[in-house]
Amino acid sequence: MTEKTLFGLGVLVSLLHIYFNIFAVLPTLLQNALHYSGFAVLCALVYPFTRTGQKRTRIELIFSLAFGIVAAICAIYMIAMEDAIYNRGVYLSRAEWIAGTVVIISAIEFTRRTTGWIIPVLIIVALTYIGWWGHLIGGVFKFSGLTAETILFRSIYGDDGLFGTIARISSTFVFMFILFGAFLLKSGAGEFVINLARAMAGKMVGGPGLVAVIASGLTGTISGSAVANTASTGVITIPLMKRAGFDPKFAAGVEAAASTGGQLMPPIMGAGAFVMASYTQIPYTTIVLYSILPAILYFATVGFFVRVEAKRTHIPAVEDEDLKVLEVLKTGGLPFLLPITVLIGLLIYGFTPTYAAGVSIIAVIASSWLTPNRMGIRLILEALALGARNMVMTAILLCSVGLIVNVIATAGIGNTFSLMITNWSGSSLLIAIVLVGLASLVLGMGLPVTAAYIVLGTLSAPALYNLIVDAQIVHVIASGALSEEAKAVMMLAIPDKFELLNQPMSLEQARQILTAVPADLAGTVREMAISPDTALFALLSAHMIIFWLSQDSNVTPPVCLAAFTGAAIAGTPPMATGFRSWKIAKGLYIIPLLFAYTPILGGSWTEIITIFFFALGGLYAFTCAFQGHMENGISVIGRLLLVVLACLLLAPSNALVQGAALAALIGLLIFNIRKTSV
Repeated sequence: MTEKTLFGLGVLVSLLHIYFNIFAVLPTLLQNALHYSGFAVLCALVYPFTRTGQKRTRIELIFSLAFGIVAAICAIYMIAMEDAIYNRGVYLSRAEWIAGTVVIISAIEFTRRTTGWIIPVLIIVALTYIGWWGHLIGGVFKFSGLTAETILFRSIYGDDGLFGTIARISSTFVFMFILFGAFLLKSGAGEFVINLARAMAGKMVGGPGLVAVIASGLTGTISGSAVANTASTGVITIPLMKRAGFDPKFAAGVEAAASTGGQLMPPIMGAGAFVMASYTQIPYTTIVLYSILPAILYFATVGFFVRVEAKRTHIPAVEDEDLKVLEVLKTGGLPFLLPITVLIGLLIYGFTPTYAAGVSIIAVIASSWLTPNRMGIRLILEALALGARNMVMTAILLCSVGLIVNVIATAGIGNTFSLMITNWSGSSLLIAIVLVGLASLVLGMGLPVTAAYIVLGTLSAPALYNLIVDAQIVHVIASGALSEEAKAVMMLAIPDKFELLNQPMSLEQARQILTAVPADLAGTVREMAISPDTALFALLSAHMIIFWLSQDSNVTPPVCLAAFTGAAIAGTPPMATGFRSWKIAKGLYIIPLLFAYTPILGGSWTEIITIFFFALGGLYAFTCAFQGHMENGISVIGRLLLVVLACLLLAPSNALVQGAALAALIGLLIFNIRKTSV
């Protein structure tokens, strides 16, 4: 009975979302309240009150379902009463007090069921901070406090509240892409992805490991979830790697690291890409376009680890892999390739992601009829139910985290935290990135990746943006190319140093001049000194750094869910597997430095491609130095030389220097192939 109820409710929720995303235009608060209501009921059915592993009793199930229904009714009631509340001067009646309180308590409870205690505790701390104990704190975080009525009103109706901006992202972009992924899976695309990866890389040295890398990258276009990627592709790739001779911990680590890249791989990139587009107002298509090459760099890094490990442990190529790429494409390629092509085409032509996802779902159904696995009514209904079920945790999380973001916006904590990062880092962009990385690791122990990105983006993105822009302004000042408008502002800000702006100077002198600008004029100087396009890509760089660093919680002990999922499949110790995955996923920490110090985001395509190829060589050199092996073993001196070459290839420098470093790396590789050691 429960499964049938869950199935029917999942289909209903999916159809409701298709209706208001494709065919109707509903008020934002109403749409988001309906979104939350549907998933509150689903959450009550899917997630038990306690995770004891025992089957839920009938009474517990009925009570939980009743709680979900009451929460849904209260959410819709609060939106229905919005006009009445405004008409009486923003005062809540007793019924609205009760309904609003039930909605917030349900959000906290359902978040606890889906993600654990960390986020609920943060919500409670945040709400009580602005209401009761914020005034007790000294210093910059002191907050005088709001009334309980104001807190309740803002939590429900605020732009950043429970049914605000983030809930809107969840009810539109995120849900439609999750549903699109469910349709792809039901059309047989998951099996196609594995077979295509095996056909492409199965016979290469380290082939099974490369299959995991390719399959996880392609699956990332479907699910956008590291844990889901690990679970779906890992059941095939991890046994393949173990049979080929890879250490089980390494096999599970490769799968976890590669699956983490699924949330970096366009066009879906997990929910974080949609949140980023909403926060920055940068078009989603721009974010996706400039994310392609960095994502390839990440997967290449994982592939380099696989190749070097295969050579280091003398794992031969697999000879019994008979799949051919063309045969795989003929038998199952259309349901995957055609909808993805339609999706990308619609996004490029300027259609909204929601509309593009809806049309692509139709393309999945249509293309499936060109294969033996035709999607009839039953498979369509199963896909609708699967999409809703896969969305439960994400929907509850994205709605509930709005309660925290609302407090951050209300109390101005984001600006304060950004100033603290700037002060702690001593205006050093590198130290600021390290601080954000440490914060992401700590938050990742209790928060899912999307929530960690939302919180970190709200708190630290302004600081990173300012530091990235300031680094560019320093170069402009040093070259004497400051615009007349910027000079006019600088004359007001630092009249005693104005004459220096008309002549070239060293970077250190330019940095001292910029540092002398008063804080209240710094923002104006930034607006005047750089072009709108430069500012846009500086903002994109700041958020991409945070987005990438937020992924490390998937693969970094002590809490690394993707690695733990891989360990369960491989039968290896979870923590040891976590350390292996953390080692293999080093691209998560290196590539954000490219965002900060090079124009790989926003430069000319010639610059971007040049940076890409040099970085590819640098990442290979780094991997070989880390593993102490290329095609053959290398000595300590060889490893030190590789570290130097990696730094030269990855760091922004003269193209001639990087070209010489790349030539040296190629020469070292050729020499290593011919010799047993360097």
